[in-house]
Formats: sequence, structure tokens, C-alpha cells
Amino acid sequence: MLTPVQSPSRLQVDDLQFTVRHSARRRTMQITVERDGDLLLSAPPEVDEARLRAFVQEKRFWIYTKLAEKERLQRRVPRKEFVGGEGFLYLGRSHRLKLADEQDVPLKLAAGRFSLRRDALPAARAHFIRWYSERARAWLSSRVAEYQSRMEVAPAGVKVQDLGYRWGSCGKGDWLYFHWKAILLPARIAEYVVVHEIAHLHEPHHTPAFWLRVERAMPDYAQRKAWLAEHGIDVEGI
Repeated sequence: MLTPVQSPSRLQVDDLQFTVRHSARRRTMQITVERDGDLLLSAPPEVDEARLRAFVQEKRFWIYTKLAEKERLQRRVPRKEFVGGEGFLYLGRSHRLKLADEQDVPLKLAAGRFSLRRDALPAARAHFIRWYSERARAWLSSRVAEYQSRMEVAPAGVKVQDLGYRWGSCGKGDWLYFHWKAILLPARIAEYVVVHEIAHLHEPHHTPAFWLRVERAMPDYAQRKAWLAEHGIDVEGI
């Protein structure tokens, strides 16, 4: 059953600007610092602007600390040049690229190396994204199937696409969405992303109950979560 969510608005508090979302599903206020540094303020429908501003003032130190962390982590990662010998990640391992004059497909992974046909160079990034997306759909679907029974859920299915700054999301109709870049992460970290999104089928927000569900399915989730927060930026430069 869908619960009404009001259209987002903006709130400026000194040098901090928030996207405000009121939702009938919320019982408390929550501030989220997105991966790109955007600030999201979620609140129940009855919370007025004065209470929102007071909440922001109370959380100012935490907000600035998180923003500083994001700025440190979001250093620019060089874009790939698609030249011979360049490394490309797949499930956490780096595989060197070689250019081939002839092969049956534009891009493949064989004998521990990515092989890109030379005539495919102008569209190299698109070929990599397509290759990664196909592998991600199969690999992530198998992990969802593995975890869904123990987490007592039945997702509608898995979709892989570009989610911007999100690794995954739980969408309308109980569909699970994952960024195609999740397949670049080490397997144990990508599995954390899977468990995180499956848990959202039970708990839409990051409440204590949500994290308890994640911990039941993955007792060492905190270490995996910390790794992703610190090193996730390293897979961005495709």
C-alpha cells in the first residue's frame, strides 16, 4: 500500500540548503547527507518550518562533520582512457585491458584480461557499461535469491541501471534497483548492498529495526558498510 509523500521543498539554514520531504510514513525527523553532498531533511507531515530549523541547529556539528568527510572522499577519480594495460575492476579485482584487431564480440573478459576490439574504441565506455550491466544483473539476482528466503521477503525482481550516486534502491512494487557499478565492488561489499536493499522491503527507513534486520542476515555488515563508505569512490571513474 502506497503512503502519501508530499512534493519536496527547499529549506535554507545559514549556509546549509536542504531538500525537505514530508511523509506520512515517518514518525521522526532525519537528516541524510547524500553521496554527492546534497542534504535531505525527512519529516512527518505535521512538522512545521520552525521545528525543522530547530532540528537542523541541533544537528549542525554532525552535518558539518559529514560534509567534511564527503569532501575528502569525493576526490575526482580520473576517467578511463581505454588504452592497453589500463586496469578495469570486476568484483573487486583489476583486470588489464588489451586491444584486439579481431574478436567475435566488441568486449570480453578472457584469461584474466579485458579484450576490446579496436573498431569498438569510439564507443568503449558504452561497451563496458553494457558488459558490466549484464554481469551485474545475473550476479546480483543470484545473491538476492540467496538472501531473500532467510530475510523472509519476495522481491518482484532485480533491475540494473545508472542510479547516479546511489548503489541501490528499493522501488515501487517491491522491485530492487542496483547501480551497474555495484559489480565493480568486491563480492562481499556488493553482497552488503544487496542485503541493505532487501532489508528496505521490511523497513523503508534507516531505523534501529532496519539495521537489526541487516545484522541478522549479515553479522559483519558494519565492517562492509565502512569499507564502502571509504573506498566506494574508487570505482567511480569509468
